[in-house]
Amino acid sequence: MESLALIAAAAVLAGAVAAVSGFGIGSLLTPLLVVSVPMPTADAVAVLAVPHALATAIRWARLRHEVHGPTFREFGVASAAGGLAGAALQTQLSSPRLTVVLAGLLVLAGTSELLRRRVPIPATPAWRLAGGVLSGVFGGLVGNQGGIRAAALLGFQLRPRQLVATATASALFVDAARLPIYFVSAGTAIAESTRLLLVMALGVTLGTFLGVPVLGRIPDSIYRRLVGGLLVALGVGLAAAALVSR
Repeated sequence: MESLALIAAAAVLAGAVAAVSGFGIGSLLTPLLVVSVPMPTADAVAVLAVPHALATAIRWARLRHEVHGPTFREFGVASAAGGLAGAALQTQLSSPRLTVVLAGLLVLAGTSELLRRRVPIPATPAWRLAGGVLSGVFGGLVGNQGGIRAAALLGFQLRPRQLVATATASALFVDAARLPIYFVSAGTAIAESTRLLLVMALGVTLGTFLGVPVLGRIPDSIYRRLVGGLLVALGVGLAAAALVSR
C-alpha cells in the first residue's frame, strides 16, 4: 500500500510536470517503478507506456489549438520518426558513454536557459527537419525522447503553450506506434499490473488537469528558466544512472 501511495503521488507530480514542460512522466516514474515495485526496466517502460499515452492524449486535447503548425509538420513528425528509429536501434547502439554525452548536452541546454545565453535555431524547414530527426534518434537511443525533444524545441522561440502542445502532438505519434508493440512483447507484464496501471492513470490524469492551467499563467522568461532547470536535473539524473550501470 505504501508503494502504491508513493507511486500515486509521483504520478500526479509527473502529470503536472509534463503538462508544464512537455516531458517528465517517463523520467520520474520509470526509475520509481524499477525500485519500488520492483520490476525489470523493460517491463516498467512497457507498463508506463499506457498511462503515458493517456496523459499525452489528454494534454493534446487541452492544448491542440496551440500546436505550431510548421514546427509540428517538420520538426514534430521528424522527431517522432527519429525517435522510433532510435528506439529500434537502442539495443545495438546505446551505451553508458553515449548517455553521458547526451546528458551533458541536456545540462548545457538547460544551463543556457538558466543563464539566458540561449542559442536560437533558425526557423527554417531544413533546420526543423534536422533538429527533429537528430533529437528523435538520440532520444530513442537513450530512452528519454521527451526531454531531448523539449530541449531542441526551446531553440525555436515558441511560446510556452506552443512548445508543450507541439511536443505533445509529436509524442502522440510515438505512443500510437509503440503501444501495440508493447502489448505484444510485454502483454503479460501489463496484464499483471492492472491495479498499478489504474493508480498511475488516475494520477497522471489529475496531474495533467492541474498542470495545464498553470502553464498558461507562467511568464515566458520564467517558463524558459523553469524548463532549463528541469533539463539540468534530467541530464544529471541520466548521467548518474549511466555511470552507476557501467
